[in-house]
Parts: sequence; C-alpha cells; structure tokens
Amino acid sequence: MADFSIYETCSKTDPTDPTRGQTQTYVQLVLSSALGISAFLAFCILRPKWKSLYAARKKQSDAAVVLPELPDTMFGWMPVLFKVTEGQVLASAGLDAFVFLSFFKMSMRLFTVMFLLSVVILLPINKHFDHLPWLWDPEPPNNQTLEYPFVTMASPAKTAWADSLDVMSLPKLKVGSISYLWAYLVFTYLFTGLALYFMVQQTRRIIQIRQDYLGSQSTITDRTIKLSGIPEDLRSEAEIAEFIEKLEIGKVENVTICRDWKTLDDLMDQRASILRRLEKAWTVHLGNKRPRRNVESLPIVEPIQSSAEDSIGEQDREEDAEDANLLGSHITSYEKSRPTTRIWYGFLKLQSRTVDAIDYYTEQLRKLDDKIVQARRKHYEATPLAFVTMDSTASSQMAVQTLLDPSPMRLVANLAPAPSDIIWRNTYMTRSSRTLRTWTITIFIFVLTIIWLIPVATLAGLLDLCSIQQVWPELADLLKRHEIVKALVQTGLPTLVVSLLNIAVPFLYDYLANKQGFISQGHVELSVISKNFLFTFFNVFLVFTVFGAASQFWTVFQESLRDATKIAYRLAQAIQSLAVFYTNFILLQGIGLMPFRLLEFGSVSLYPFVLMFSKTPRDYAELAQPPLFKYGFYLPTAILIYILCIVYSVLPAGYMVLFFGLVYFAFGYYTYKYQLLYAMEHPQHSTGRAWTMICYRILVGLGVFQVAMAGVIALKTAFTPAALIVPLIGFTFWFSYYFARTFEPLTKYIALRSIRRNSDAAINISDEDIAFIRQPGYIRRQSLTLDESREKGLRFVNPSLTAPLEKAWIKDRPEVRLEVEPSPSETPSEHANQVDSTTSSISLGDTHIWRDNAGDNV
Repeated sequence: MADFSIYETCSKTDPTDPTRGQTQTYVQLVLSSALGISAFLAFCILRPKWKSLYAARKKQSDAAVVLPELPDTMFGWMPVLFKVTEGQVLASAGLDAFVFLSFFKMSMRLFTVMFLLSVVILLPINKHFDHLPWLWDPEPPNNQTLEYPFVTMASPAKTAWADSLDVMSLPKLKVGSISYLWAYLVFTYLFTGLALYFMVQQTRRIIQIRQDYLGSQSTITDRTIKLSGIPEDLRSEAEIAEFIEKLEIGKVENVTICRDWKTLDDLMDQRASILRRLEKAWTVHLGNKRPRRNVESLPIVEPIQSSAEDSIGEQDREEDAEDANLLGSHITSYEKSRPTTRIWYGFLKLQSRTVDAIDYYTEQLRKLDDKIVQARRKHYEATPLAFVTMDSTASSQMAVQTLLDPSPMRLVANLAPAPSDIIWRNTYMTRSSRTLRTWTITIFIFVLTIIWLIPVATLAGLLDLCSIQQVWPELADLLKRHEIVKALVQTGLPTLVVSLLNIAVPFLYDYLANKQGFISQGHVELSVISKNFLFTFFNVFLVFTVFGAASQFWTVFQESLRDATKIAYRLAQAIQSLAVFYTNFILLQGIGLMPFRLLEFGSVSLYPFVLMFSKTPRDYAELAQPPLFKYGFYLPTAILIYILCIVYSVLPAGYMVLFFGLVYFAFGYYTYKYQLLYAMEHPQHSTGRAWTMICYRILVGLGVFQVAMAGVIALKTAFTPAALIVPLIGFTFWFSYYFARTFEPLTKYIALRSIRRNSDAAINISDEDIAFIRQPGYIRRQSLTLDESREKGLRFVNPSLTAPLEKAWIKDRPEVRLEVEPSPSETPSEHANQVDSTTSSISLGDTHIWRDNAGDNV
C-alpha cells in the first residue's frame, strides 16, 4: 500500500520553483567530495601513463621547454607546479594565460580577506541577531521568519503558488532589533572598497607587465594596422602606402589589400574535401593498419616500421620533403578489389554510375590543382580593408591612436590580429553583410536567453519532492521510502543540471560567434566570453532571483516595469532563499567538477568514439594535436561565482559562500595553470584584452550586490541605512566611466614610452616585477617573447594564395613515381623531392584528442 503521508506535508506549490528542496548542503559536500577525489586520484594515476594527453603541450610546443619537468610520482608534480612563477607562465603561455590566471589569483586574495572579516565580525553578529546557517542546518526553523512577514527564510512550501507580493502596502511590523543592519551598511561599503582596490591593483600590475612585454618585442603583428573604410580611389598598394607616409608617422614596409578571394577559397575547400576522400579510399584499399601503442599514450595506434632499413629510409624521405606526393597508380594483387564510388551526372544529376574511387578522386584532385593554379594568377576586386605593415611598432601605435580622416567610418585604423589568427573568408565580407549577421545573431541570442529560463527553472524546480508529487506521484512515493536517494535527488541533481547546462551551452554560442563575421579568432573568443556570461548571469542568477519560478516570470516582469523598486525587493527576498542553492552550486563547481577538468574527462570519454571514425593518417595526425583551451568556456562561470561570493558576503550564509568560493578559485587556479602550461594549447592572440571584460563584469556584480543589500535592509524596515547605499551605487557607475577613460586604453594600446628602440630592444624585463626565467644553459632564440616565436616568418597573406598544394598522406605505399606539374609556389628541387617521396612524414603515435574546426576558418 502506498504511503500517502507525503500528501499531508506538501501544500500547493509551484513545481518550477528552483528554491525548493535545497536544504541539505552536507549531502552536496559529500557528493562533490566523492566526485572530486575520485577524479583527482584518477588523474594522478593516469598522468604519468598518458603523457600524450596530460603533457601534450610540454611534448610538442617549443615554448613549453622553459617549464620544469614534472616527476612521474603520484603527487610529486604538485610542488613543482606550485613553484612555477608568473614569469615562466608569461614566457611559456603568453599574456592571455597570464591575465586569465591573474583573475583567479586576485580572487583568492580578495576572498581570503573577506572570509576572515566575515568570520571574525559578521558571523557573531548574524548568529546573535539572525539565524546562522550551517552545513547540516542551512535554513532556519520552519516557524522562524524575518522582520517582515512576507520575507521568509523558511521553506517556500509555506507560500501559495505564484503569490504576488505588494511590498509597500504591507504593515511595517518589527519583531527584533534592527540596529545590526548598520553593520550590513558598513560592510557593503567595505567589501565594495576591497573589491575595487584589488581590481585596480591587479589592473595596474597587468598594465605594467603588458606594456613591458609588448614594448620589448617587435613582431609583424605589433607593426601592422588594420585599415578599414578605404575609399575606391585609394584601393591599391601604392596609393595606401603613399597616403600613410604622407602623414609622416613612419615608413610603410608592406600593404596587403583584402580582395574578393571567395572563388579561390571555395576551390581550396573543395580540394581539401577531395583530398580527404582520396586518402580514405587509399586507406580502404590498403587496409586500415593500426600501429603499435606506446606505453605513454592512450590505447590507440602508432606507426609500425617493417625493418631498420625502412625506418632509416623514411627518415631520409622526411628530411627531403614534408609533404609527400603519393598520388597515382598502385600495383595490387588481382584478388584485392579497389574501392568504388557512385557519381551522379546528366540532367538534374538523375543518372549515376560506379567508378574506381582512387582514379576518380585522383583525377578530380588534378583538375582542382589546375584550377587553383589559374585562380591564383587572376586579379580580384579590392575591398575596403587592408593590412598595412609599418617599419616600427611606434608608427603603428601612432596610427591606431589617432584619427586619420575627417569623414566618419572612413580610413579607420585599428590594431591588426596576428596573421595566423585571421579568418580570411570574413575579410572580404561587406560591412552591411557583417552588420546584418551581427544583429541577427544578437537578436537570436537574446530570444534564446529568454527561452533558456523555461528548462533551467523547470528542471531545477521539478527535482523537489513536493514538486515531483504534483507531476509524478509514483516517483515521489518511491523517493519517500528511500532517504538516501531522496537526498541525492533534492540536493545534488538541481545544481548538477544547471552545471551541465553551463558546460553544454558554450558550444552553441561558440558556433554562433564563428558565424558572426569576426575577422579574427581572438575576436570570436572575446565574443564567446560575452555571450556565455550573458547566459550564466541572466539564466543562472537573474532568472532564479528576480523572477523566481518560471510560472511567475511574466507577472514579475510586468510588475517590475510598473515599479522598478520591486526589482530590489524581489532580488533581496530571493537571494536569501537561494543561499543554499548557490552554496551547493559553488560546491559542485569547485570540489566536484574542477578535478574533472584536470582529468579532461570529456576528451577521454569521447576519444573512443572519435577514434572509431578515424581512418586515414591525416585523421590520426589531427588526433595527436594538443587540445585547444578556450577561455570563453571557463571564464564566464568563474566570473559568476565571483559575483555570487560578493553578493552573499554580508548575509548570514556569506561565510560559507566565501569559503567555498575561495576553494573554487584556489582549485581553479592550479587546474587551469596546469592545463595552460602542460596539457592544452591556446593559439589565439588577444594580448590580454579579456581583462577589461572581466573588470566590467566585476563592476556589474558590485552593482547587483549593492542593490541586493539595499533591498535586504529595506525589507527589514531599516530605510535609513538602505538609503545610504544609494550613493555607493552612483559611485560604482562613476567608477566604471573612470575605469574606461583611465585604464582601458592602456590595456588596449602600447604607450609610446614603453616601446624600446632597436638599441635596447634586446633588454630583458627581468629588472621588472616579471622576469622571463629560462633554465640554465637553455637558449631558445634571441627573441624575448612567445609572440615573436609564434610569428616568425609569417606574413599578412591569404594562405589560399601561397599555401603548397598538399598531397595525400598514405601509409605503407609502395614507391610510385609520377610526373606532376609543380605549382608556382614550389621550386624545382622541392617538386622533385615531393615526387620521390612515398610515405607520409606524419607520425601517428601518442594520439589522444582532436582539434576543433577553427582551422577551417583560416
């Protein structure tokens, strides 16, 4: 017989209310600890065994040579990683990684101070005048309410479904002393001041390091400007060079006008597709032979050498030519059939026939090569965009920091992205087309952000026992009889659902940002940070707090439009009832999921499926590349947790939120430090531009914190201290303007005084706070920075114009000689080497992960 006791304890509630069921923080702590410890131990065990995954960057990147070797012991890598200095981070991973880790380090320092102040001063105050939540008792007794009868810290089950609150019409009742609320006012000012102090100090440090770092180098990117809005009478290399030099800001070394290369780029894309099909056909014909596995790699394939002579011969061929020409006929035994493919032809492609796949794709590749050679010789229409390389960094900085033309939107100079970072297809996109794409995707994301609130609030709310009772009574009865399962469902699953959504949604926003028409991958990444933060801040925070349950969204939204003060009251009320939910959320993110990022659980779990579809040597070579680290996937969640810690810092649950927030940033700092230095690659080049985005979002969080505290104090009828918070809100708005005028330009440009001339360009900045530390006896090259090493030999040229026509990678092919016409970019000796080469020069060993399709945009 079913247990109907649950019906007596559950009143009519909103099943989409996300505040329900979040009453057991200790369960979340146990669950997160179990997940985190198991993932961390798995990483410690697998790290020395799978170095191709967990030390991919250290093994393949020249810049990572300056880093110390990590011992193969289980925990011996931890003190070595701890001792890696900021100078080594800067020299090995660049400014972007340094800025990213600086945010975590600043947050650790700030929340350490705030946590100590909260425990020493605020905790006794809240314990005496209010209910102090604990891990095992996070909410007040069911009969305890705050000074206002409509603001309850008890279970929301006592409220009617979708009750609307008329705050100002309720009687002003007071149950206890409210003098302690003056402490809330003081600490609101104090914590705001601390947050701004640490932010400004870190900004000054980043500016100093950035100016010294960029001022000591002279890369082609630093000397190049992106000139847009070029009128038709100036759309030639000579005219642009003459115009720039007449400004007397420096000499022009080179001008690259972006032209409408769509036809050529399409041919190159078709060629890449045909090349992969040809390689797949050869693989099917020769057999999908998998090499032996190295004990330090994942259980995949590596190349097999038939003999020592074969090995020596292959090494000689690799030295002769990187891209081996392996196209042409192949002598096989009669009993082994060649692969076939079906081609469609005739009117509307209604007729078809089966042909030899290798011969067909070989011929298609030959025809495309001829078309590409001809297309490269054509003259294409110029666009209003050009890259102008100056003779010095100072000249380019003067150009981008001044107005070149009195007409709006004409001859606008901006900083140029790195040559390898440019998405050349978007350079010849018209301004109207780019604007249309931007607005279309922006509107779509805004609508999508609103739509997200339905699954977010519904999934979180439906996991409460009383909410489940209304939707699925049988499941509620089952959970009632099993206390452990009930605790897991009510406490662990809501935060897990939101966390998993935070992991999945950035992939969609990354796809949309790539379609928006940005000229560089660096701009795409900054856009992903912005879009992902909008989702996390709006859906995970504002929807849960200001608007509450999904069923109340429209009602609350209409009331807020009529009376803006209700937003503050609503925010103040919901923040207190959601304290346990956000504590559990930070717990899961920091203790439960952060070790899984260190483990690279997604890469490891998806690897067998990707390997299943990998057939050709090119597929295996792409698997061997280090995984890409994308700041847009990780930074927004960290900023949200920073804001949550600030918002809850003064409230009774503040000490718990600050502590677990401190744990999150400590674990995150060393997790991401390991990944950026040893495991993952970050090819984008934005020179630390993400720091200004971080600072502005910190200021948004401070504004929310101040509005929430004003609402909390006003809800307890202490209107005088609540009103005194209003000047602080105005100060925060003013400070954002001050920051934009004072600090932001120095995070975007290089000051002319910071640029070192040729006479002292070799000076290291070891005299400054950050030093480029190299191991004794190690000489990398005469350059000082990672950017100079990355950009050695690069030019601002569309790769479709100059890239060698890559040949098929085929393993274990017998020697074949073909007469192939060399492309214009090849010398006769290079062509001869390619014809003689018979095997791929790409090793297939130590494979572990695939690279995203970001390279397809270049």
